[in-house]
Amino acid sequence: MQNMETRYTHSPLDIRHYSTEELRREFLVEKVFVPGEISLTYTHNDRMIFGGVTPTEEPLEIKLSSELGVDYFLERRELGVINIGGPGFIEIDGEKEPMKKQDGYYIGKETKHVVFSSEDIANPAKFYISSVPAHKKYPNVKISIDQVKPMETGEGVTLNERKIYQYIHPNVCESCQLQMGYTILEPGSAWNTMPCHTHERRMEAYVYFDYATPDTRVFHMMGKPDETKHLVVDEGQAVISPSWSIHSGIGTSNYSFIWAMCGENITYTDMDMVPMDELK
Repeated sequence: MQNMETRYTHSPLDIRHYSTEELRREFLVEKVFVPGEISLTYTHNDRMIFGGVTPTEEPLEIKLSSELGVDYFLERRELGVINIGGPGFIEIDGEKEPMKKQDGYYIGKETKHVVFSSEDIANPAKFYISSVPAHKKYPNVKISIDQVKPMETGEGVTLNERKIYQYIHPNVCESCQLQMGYTILEPGSAWNTMPCHTHERRMEAYVYFDYATPDTRVFHMMGKPDETKHLVVDEGQAVISPSWSIHSGIGTSNYSFIWAMCGENITYTDMDMVPMDELK
């Protein structure tokens, strides 16, 4: 089974008077990994499609054509994949490869078939995917977390000690505009970014997972720096972060998340830092 929900874009003025329910309806995706299903969200923010593929008894293949005005899903798109569940497999145009937890893949445009499956239906793979428009075909590349040298940043004293693994990034593989990575917070840390930042030139989407305890929650911060708002995010839920919004969050314990970005450039450090005295 496959389903895709469409979310539209918003001005910062649109959300000024949103209730909690309205804010969650527009920016939070509550169901990403549904056993036996493909659950996607198509955001009009830079035309990104993201979501979860959770195969159980049968392999799953994303099939989007008429929705995108093309003959097949990746005719004019590129795709990033990271498995955050049990061991599984990915078959790309007939070539099948194993995908353990934390394995990723960059798949270039014009790839016709991408099929996902699990090794054990009792412990299914959870493939998080992100796809954006592409103008050129780049080579498909499998990416293991063991091959990525993490950026170690933050400090325990400021509760933001973390490792950032850049999967789809110019240091690892070529892409048109997609960037994708995996951030792991150390025990005792809770902030994923503070001081926070914006990047008007790129939107972002996040999925939060690997919570330290069942009662862990992440408070995802968003909005303009002088009009901040927040979403309370349960494990396995995702958030759309527009380019004009701050990018930050804090958990009640440590956690991990996958970030995916697209927009005007692929320079990871292209951020506009927000001074603490400007936050409101």
